[in-house]
Amino acid sequence: METSAKPTVQRNFIEIDLSDYERRQDEIVTELMRAATTQGFFYVVNHGISVETIRTMFQASHDFFALPDNVKSKYPIDVSRNAGWEKLAQIRPSTGVADLKESLQLGFHNVDELWPKHEDAPNFKETATDFMHQCNEVSAKLLTCLALGLGFEADFFTRCHDITKSDCLNTLRCLHYHDITGQSFPPEYWRAGAHTDFDTLTLLFQRPGEDGLEVCPGREASTEFAVGDVWSPVSPKEGEIVCNLGDMIMRWSDDVFKSNFHRVRAPKVGEYQGPRYSIAYFNQANKSAIIQGRTRYPDPITSQEFIRQAMHRNYTALQELQARQAEQDPIAAAIPGTA
Repeated sequence: METSAKPTVQRNFIEIDLSDYERRQDEIVTELMRAATTQGFFYVVNHGISVETIRTMFQASHDFFALPDNVKSKYPIDVSRNAGWEKLAQIRPSTGVADLKESLQLGFHNVDELWPKHEDAPNFKETATDFMHQCNEVSAKLLTCLALGLGFEADFFTRCHDITKSDCLNTLRCLHYHDITGQSFPPEYWRAGAHTDFDTLTLLFQRPGEDGLEVCPGREASTEFAVGDVWSPVSPKEGEIVCNLGDMIMRWSDDVFKSNFHRVRAPKVGEYQGPRYSIAYFNQANKSAIIQGRTRYPDPITSQEFIRQAMHRNYTALQELQARQAEQDPIAAAIPGTA
């Protein structure tokens, strides 16, 4: 049974109902603008991706991560193409240490050899490709409403995220946070350290009972690293999509939209510390797309250059953090993996 047509505030975040999309588009735009300008995070329901489809994708992800590392390492991360498998390798400038996870990132074009082969992960590519197309359909509806809300043409964002183009950057990321039962870690260790997304719009899928995602609202500009101390948990029901806005659309909106910090905490001993799986679909503008605001950011910049600058800011911030850590504890800083 569908939920009421009227979106409501649920578990701290606004719920966007996509049912009867064509008829209710004006209403959806209004509620989406409220979420985009105040929280940057929202739940999406009645989106058209079935619970069975989501479960099938999670099973495919689970089966891949269950493979031995020497098999998964056949598909190593290629940072330049933002695709492939990594483990305990992503270091955030908010922490200075590696996230307690592994992930597999995949795209629509130019990464064929990084897709798990059938003999290693039967039907993985077919399952994931179908899932990506369904995620893209949901994304198109949301991007259309966000464009209308900003006073742009309806296809303003969708034509900048064209998955048929070879410079498409939309990415599917399967994540596995390792079982840490009985283990404790220093406070700087997180399953995913605080960060914002570089992209325009992220669709995130979680499995029931595997919470841990937290959001810190209130970011004022797309170039700031300041992180506040008020965090809200995100706890979607099965089948709901957690969506958040990224740095690209924050700049496009002249910082009217919020791209907020989020993190996944490492549960403590006595809490559920078993494995956690999530799946994210990142909408990143095509490399050649021009990101340009109308007031605060009137200078045009390509999506490719925007990402390069964002990565450089993160790298610089990480170097500064590790330098401070070395000054405070030079012995620990000299030990690999501790800084």
